[in-house]
Amino acid sequence: MPYVPFDLTGKVALVTGGNGGIGLGMAEALAEAGADVAIWGRDGGKLATAANTLRALGVRVDARVVDVTDADAVRAAVKEVVDVLGRIDAAFANAGVGGRTKFLDLDDATYRHVLATNLDGTAWTLREVGRHMVDRARAGDPGGSLVGVSSLSAIRGAPNLQTYAAAKGAIVSLMKSIAVEWARYGVRANTILPGWIRTDMTAGTFDREDVKDAILSRVPMSRWGRPADFGGVAVYLASDASSYHTGGELIVDGGYTTT
Repeated sequence: MPYVPFDLTGKVALVTGGNGGIGLGMAEALAEAGADVAIWGRDGGKLATAANTLRALGVRVDARVVDVTDADAVRAAVKEVVDVLGRIDAAFANAGVGGRTKFLDLDDATYRHVLATNLDGTAWTLREVGRHMVDRARAGDPGGSLVGVSSLSAIRGAPNLQTYAAAKGAIVSLMKSIAVEWARYGVRANTILPGWIRTDMTAGTFDREDVKDAILSRVPMSRWGRPADFGGVAVYLASDASSYHTGGELIVDGGYTTT
């Protein structure tokens, strides 16, 4: 018999950047565990394909093109998700962009874009979902899980990624503050720190022999991470099994940071 707290039947989860990569890996696992799922992304074609994949798992799916850097758009989209699916029990702020460049070559526009997507988008998403959860708690229905997706660059030096690292490091601090402020409402806030994960966006880089030699040789699991590797941690954080887990960081990196 399955461990009952991992059953997400009746829960609703939102995943930003849920149309591919780590986001879709989490969304698929959440749906397989019984949760209805809302996914956001910028690419409408990818979003439609991902939505069909999730619906095939037998759950309700709400898919929306949302620019998370636009606070008004995020506010409206959260309301629409609640209107369609009834509530939001877990939110995974996963939408993000890279922005690799040498620090002395960093231009203002790239700096603003990377921060706006990775940090502002996370803040706007979790603020609006948190508002819904706090209002629900005040009405007698406490609880909820907020998750920020950060990166190992938040805790390990990464050349040519200063802006990305700054945004991802800020997410760790943001989630700790949310965890303390909203614990009284039963709302949990945690951070996931992915390691070297192979997705469509990173495949070209990871295929390079110099990258394999420099990085993969230091991963004890001896392989790149996969989007599906984030399914279990997503289900755990969305489920009642994590009811006393807040303010923490979960590193999913195949052991890379232990070497």
